[in-house]
Amino acid sequence: AADQILKLYKLFLKYDCTQIEINPFGETPDKRVINFDAKLSFDDNAKFRQKPVFDMEDTAESDPREVEATNAGLNYIGLNGNIGCLVNGAGLAMATMDIIKLYGGQPANFLDVGGGVKEEQVLDAFKILFSDTQVKAVLVNIFGG
Repeated sequence: AADQILKLYKLFLKYDCTQIEINPFGETPDKRVINFDAKLSFDDNAKFRQKPVFDMEDTAESDPREVEATNAGLNYIGLNGNIGCLVNGAGLAMATMDIIKLYGGQPANFLDVGGGVKEEQVLDAFKILFSDTQVKAVLVNIFGG
């Protein structure tokens, strides 16, 4: 088992994993230790370094808005609310969602356009927001310094 764990650790480092879950780890009748099932997650920020890994991704079951956002270079996570959020910076996005909740609203998404956003990405962001039929309003919170 120690050899398997060491190999998993090396895999974790080599491929920029954020998680490797093995369940179950088992022993065959001939005393070999094997992984019967595994779940791996990879750091999205390492996409440029791990292109072959990310090229294997199957987006068939993914939220189409999340796929579109990724293709546009945006960070988007769909939620169940009705107030769309377009924010620059993950911390500001979280604070914006907290304030919406504090005052009784429900955020429809987490959408961080980042600090170096281009005009086309902003347009893509609005298209993604308005493609959600639950969105009734959009709050734009951009900090420029």
